[in-house]
Amino acid sequence: MATAPAATAVAATPPAAAPAAAAASASDPFYSYGGSEPLSTFAPGAVLKTRTLPYHIVGIPTPLKAIQLLYRTTDAQGRPAANVTTVVRSLTGDSSKAVSYQSFYDSLNPQDSPSRAIAGGVTLGGAIPNAEALFMAPLLLQGYNLVIPDTEGQQANFAAGPEYGTNTLDSIRAATRAAETGLDSTTSFGLLGYSGGAIATNWAAALAPSYAPDVNRRLVGYAEGGLLVDPAHNLKYVDGSLAWSGVIPMAVIGVSRSYGIDLKSYLNSYGLSVYKDLERGSIINALGHYPGLTWKKMAKPEYADPNSIPAFLTAMNKLNLGSAATPSVPGFIGQGNGGVFEGTFSNRPGIGTGDGVMVAGDVRSLARQYCATGSSAVKYNQYELLSHTGATLAWAPAALGWLGDRFAGRTAPSDCGRIASGNSLAPEEPAPRS
Repeated sequence: MATAPAATAVAATPPAAAPAAAAASASDPFYSYGGSEPLSTFAPGAVLKTRTLPYHIVGIPTPLKAIQLLYRTTDAQGRPAANVTTVVRSLTGDSSKAVSYQSFYDSLNPQDSPSRAIAGGVTLGGAIPNAEALFMAPLLLQGYNLVIPDTEGQQANFAAGPEYGTNTLDSIRAATRAAETGLDSTTSFGLLGYSGGAIATNWAAALAPSYAPDVNRRLVGYAEGGLLVDPAHNLKYVDGSLAWSGVIPMAVIGVSRSYGIDLKSYLNSYGLSVYKDLERGSIINALGHYPGLTWKKMAKPEYADPNSIPAFLTAMNKLNLGSAATPSVPGFIGQGNGGVFEGTFSNRPGIGTGDGVMVAGDVRSLARQYCATGSSAVKYNQYELLSHTGATLAWAPAALGWLGDRFAGRTAPSDCGRIASGNSLAPEEPAPRS
């Protein structure tokens, strides 16, 4: 592994471009804040360190330069935290427009983050942010600046939607406060993300008016696809599925980690074994590895219903986008409904069908809720015959075109009044032990 380039601390002189790749390992000091002032003394979005290095793809340096920032943000429990984002400057030098691209790296291992892949790290889970260069290249070619946050934070708090949102918003703040990026308070931003990236995108759009009104004023819109709305519904939807059932233990671990609760005491010996196997795993380690896995197979008999675990129920309700605020900017939402093609045949009352992992009825209900609560410009596309993976092919070009129109100042289209009804997004209710 190559030696990490020197990082710039707060108020220090910016470094020259690094001649070699950063060490993408847990020991890389760039990822830790060690200043004399408590992290809480810095405002969210404050830049703590900067470094410039070549943009790597699968460990191979390219001529493209990436600026990485360590910045102050807020975690799922409202505590100050440090996180990393990457900025790639527009090829045209235009500083007026930027896209915050939220990766779908979906991992419980911080080593799989986009910033580490860009810095030269090569991991199995990091293959996803490497592959996402295919989504980002068209944006660069169209003259956009790119901001790519580590949405899950430095503990890899998988599925912790509110934390994804604050990490994303503070990443935008940091990107406009570092002189090296060329971005500033006049730069307009669009939000873009699919799947895990859609979690960050939607939570950022929902939280922006209250958490980061300074960022919200500069947002032109959000474009997302394959969205997680109500995690409690998703766990029931993928329960027993052929490919996506591994998301169940990933969610258990992510919720435990992000909200500081210990769910291992509710698991049986098999559940503990799966928990241990995936504790540092990514979606690549889970997808298709646990065919037919159910919550009941992992839980002790008295906890056969996850709603019987108060701490878990409370955390899951906090992750329900149906209980969050309505974004104040236009949105484009794409959602597949061909989950049978990825081995999810579930069609339970109150949940229905989806793309294999995400529940289409939940997404429709969220879009309808936004229409009814002040956001009249919601474009919704449902791809009936496309699964979660397949829907990206239809969603990506439509999302890029939709964002381009927002930057151009064109009136946002709306499907409000034409979106089919969906599921209740009311908070989950407690259940008794078996």
